[in-house]
Amino acid sequence: MRKNPCSLNGLNITIRKVRLLCCTEKQYSSLFLGKKGSFYVKGFPWHPHRGIETITYLIQGDIEHGDSLGNTGRILAGECQWMTAGSGILHQEMPKPSERMFGLQLWLNLPAKDKMVSPKYNGIRKEDIPVVDEGDRRIHILAGVYGGKAGAMAGDYRKPLLLDVAVCAGAEWSLEIADNMTLFIYIFQGAGTFGSEQVIPAKHAVLFDETGTFLVKAAGQGIRFFLMVGEPLRESIAWGGPIVMNTREELQLAFRELEENKFIK
Repeated sequence: MRKNPCSLNGLNITIRKVRLLCCTEKQYSSLFLGKKGSFYVKGFPWHPHRGIETITYLIQGDIEHGDSLGNTGRILAGECQWMTAGSGILHQEMPKPSERMFGLQLWLNLPAKDKMVSPKYNGIRKEDIPVVDEGDRRIHILAGVYGGKAGAMAGDYRKPLLLDVAVCAGAEWSLEIADNMTLFIYIFQGAGTFGSEQVIPAKHAVLFDETGTFLVKAAGQGIRFFLMVGEPLRESIAWGGPIVMNTREELQLAFRELEENKFIK
């Protein structure tokens, strides 16, 4: 496994942002984790996306959003937004003043054949996310299937398993991972070990190279983490800010269309 310390940066907002980029596996994802404070109100004004899906999961806070499809609303604590950018979408994410902004955004790369599908928005309410209580372990199923129970989303183009997992101090939790899959976690709170003696604390992302059994043992304060399991695309990546394509030519075309007001199909 590989551990990536997070860093502080962002766009018009102070955030804790983590990027996992594994060129050998040809996959891409990006996450952010908010910090406490009033500076969140600056937010992310109107900006484009193409070639990906953005999945925003909010544990605490309040985010007002809008997009070029005409969708408007708010993401509240315990809720999720799954947005397929596809051929292109403009949207804004504007955090409202709150005691703490605490959540994560995942960028899920679309296959080359689906890069230019029609944009789509899915709002997922707190009550739509199944929760499995296993005593010392509590699992929220955002997407995929866990323990025979389907999550709030399945995904139209990618079929990831997305879990929010909380494990009490000293307890263990395991998950069988099929061959040829990729697994990574982001630790929200606490600390734990993952098949070794190394204790990994909060605000770290861990990308696991191995398949088989994923095992976590919570440290003294317990642990809460976001887990994703998915099949690598093994396709080339051309990444420019909020746009992720397969070739440099496709990327240049996207930015040219932005300048010429031809981005939205």
